[in-house]
Amino acid sequence: MRFRPIQQTGDSICIRPVSSFRDIGTFIEIPWLVYAADPHWVPPLRLERRLHFSRFNPYFKHAQWQAWVAYQNNRPVGRISAQVDSLHRQYHGPDTGHFGLLECVDDERVFVALMRTAENWLSVRGTKRVSGPFNFSINQECGILVEGFETPPVFMMPHSPRWYMRLLEQYGYRPGKDLLAYWIEADFETPRLMRIMAQKYHDRIQVRTLHRDRFGDEIELLRDIFNDAWSENWGFVPFTRDEFAELGDALRWLVPDEFVQIAEVDGVPAAFMAVLPNLNEILSGLNGKLFPFGWLQLIKQLKSHSISTARVPLMGVRKRFHNTPLGMMLAFSVIDAPRQVGLARGIRGVELSWILEDNQPMRAILEKIGSREYKRYRIYEKTLA
Repeated sequence: MRFRPIQQTGDSICIRPVSSFRDIGTFIEIPWLVYAADPHWVPPLRLERRLHFSRFNPYFKHAQWQAWVAYQNNRPVGRISAQVDSLHRQYHGPDTGHFGLLECVDDERVFVALMRTAENWLSVRGTKRVSGPFNFSINQECGILVEGFETPPVFMMPHSPRWYMRLLEQYGYRPGKDLLAYWIEADFETPRLMRIMAQKYHDRIQVRTLHRDRFGDEIELLRDIFNDAWSENWGFVPFTRDEFAELGDALRWLVPDEFVQIAEVDGVPAAFMAVLPNLNEILSGLNGKLFPFGWLQLIKQLKSHSISTARVPLMGVRKRFHNTPLGMMLAFSVIDAPRQVGLARGIRGVELSWILEDNQPMRAILEKIGSREYKRYRIYEKTLA
């Protein structure tokens, strides 16, 4: 069945599907319009976005999607995507679907036209429960920013205008889940409780770095720990082998081995954490361009250790250790282990993101070591009639 996009000719608003190389280019450029006056927005690399939306993205092995651009008087003013993920439906029901990649000027008419178009496409494909935004899945960028507009996003985290929350709620979407970002200074002092626990478990817990000489096996180990650790969390969809291998390729050239820490219990891997240098410190000055000289600046700053902040995007403790003292110590061990390495490389502050709002055990650990919640993102939901 061929889907026909909604058109609102009375207000000269037209929603056009993205179907060509040129259309993708227009789709990619929309954020430059939306965030023109926002000093905290960090432009993505256009080349990376092209690859993300291409057939080479392993997400598309289990999902289908469509993108649209909104035009007002023949001028691009917004964009949206809709996705149906067979893997998500396997875990959460055959009537689920997502919207994502939402960017829109502060105009309710444009916003409604975009949302109706995405919802109609999803409805044709059996969707009753819509959630988002997901860019494209919960394992990638997701949510809109609802608190913490005063600082720029870190690498691989979204940024949003203040009006998205208002427009979504006016249109009938309700909050589904909040995702939190915590900030901690890298030179934090180890809490006394953690020192006592470290002494108690020092014979059982060993922490090591990534073994690059068997990189493929190590990446698969991290995937196995992550999927096990997160398997009972809200919205969980497992990383596929191909998806995590793609992430591993990024880790291979962006991250020193010491920035990936694996904790073992009695010699068996049980937890890990990966730290990413905050490339947004560099990207903010490139305006989305790697060529002709952006890639030189990127490599130079990575090698010179001039990046002063970082992000923890991946962390997991195996499920059997959840809500136990040993599990708490495993989490602290992988958080604490790379600190001295980071400090030696000039890292002064780290974002830990994201954390589910109702993940009280992890939030308690983070607050014990002196981190603070400083950004809040929100996933919205709606049931289609």
